[in-house]
Amino acid sequence: MFSTSYIEISKYNYKKNLKFIKSQIGDQTLFSSVIKGNAYGHGIENMVEIAEWAGIRHFSTFSADEALRALKSSHKKSEIMIMGMISNEELAWAIEHGVSFFVFDRDRLEQAIKLGQKMGKKAKIHLEAETGFHRTGFELKEMEKVCDLLKGCPDAYSLEGLCMHFAGAESIGNYFRIQQQIKSFTEFEKLLQRLSLKPKHVHMACSAAALTYKDTVRDMVRIGIAQYGFWPSPETYMHMFKEIEMKNKNPLRRLVTWKSSVMSTKEVQKGEFIGYGNSYMASTKMEIAIVPVGYAHGYSRSLSNTGKVLIRGRMAPVVGTVTMNAIAVDVTGFTVEKGDEVVLIGKQGKAELTVASFGESSSQVNYELLTRLPDDIPRFIVK
Repeated sequence: MFSTSYIEISKYNYKKNLKFIKSQIGDQTLFSSVIKGNAYGHGIENMVEIAEWAGIRHFSTFSADEALRALKSSHKKSEIMIMGMISNEELAWAIEHGVSFFVFDRDRLEQAIKLGQKMGKKAKIHLEAETGFHRTGFELKEMEKVCDLLKGCPDAYSLEGLCMHFAGAESIGNYFRIQQQIKSFTEFEKLLQRLSLKPKHVHMACSAAALTYKDTVRDMVRIGIAQYGFWPSPETYMHMFKEIEMKNKNPLRRLVTWKSSVMSTKEVQKGEFIGYGNSYMASTKMEIAIVPVGYAHGYSRSLSNTGKVLIRGRMAPVVGTVTMNAIAVDVTGFTVEKGDEVVLIGKQGKAELTVASFGESSSQVNYELLTRLPDDIPRFIVK
């Protein structure tokens, strides 16, 4: 295997997460698997395969390039949806392949309608409402003109959805803002009803909203981080705490395990500095192991002298500066050999290094850490 580390993705843990999430949103709600950011670092191709195996038939991407990867990976004719970037030049491809996309400005809408008419095939669009996120979406005051445009050419499009994005549903500090967004979105729904435009789906809930604000769960949800086994935030976890406590275990299970191996071992004498600079001096005679993973592989430089790995079921702290391609870890007091398995994230024996603890050490949130794992690290689907 020509790689210094690899990632294992558990399909059975995914199925368990899916079961829990569906218990919260209901079996009748369409579950759209969000696979943006290379499926939160898990690999789009891997996650389409796993999710379809688990029964998912709808995927949300950010951009057309991600949608293309998802389309190529799908073997169940799943629906693919683009929530963000698609250029006007890519719209024809999306329409031809039945890929739906968010519409949040007049230019994209007008181009989609023109192409739908020219191609004789309906553009599958989701109207995005601006409810207070202030990034993308039509303002309520302009939505009536948008609807008039749609009503004038019904054969050019299919209204797949009315949607919005929440501005931080994972934080209680955003509670008032979230409530205002929900109220605002209701106004968009009423407007479409008044104008006799009926979207196929109404969707607003992400992972945090679906688990925390039950009234945001409509006939479709877009689930990202939770399906991969992570709570959107500690606050989301605490909101669910009483129910989880009754079951005596965390219902969400991490899919990813990141592994490497010991490249070499070395003895360091008392008073010697380890690695670049003078950030770590051996206070006693030490045995260190070199692991061929560094910041080029997504192991943050901020983990210098704070990170940990697992070797032979024991915690081994990072000593010295994390370099581009390697870290040194303290294995003084236990036998370690070249080639021994190293777990950077995951379980080994009875010990575990979670992504959350890893992220706390490096000041990265789960989302950032996962999506920074380079695409060229091999990823394998396991049970």
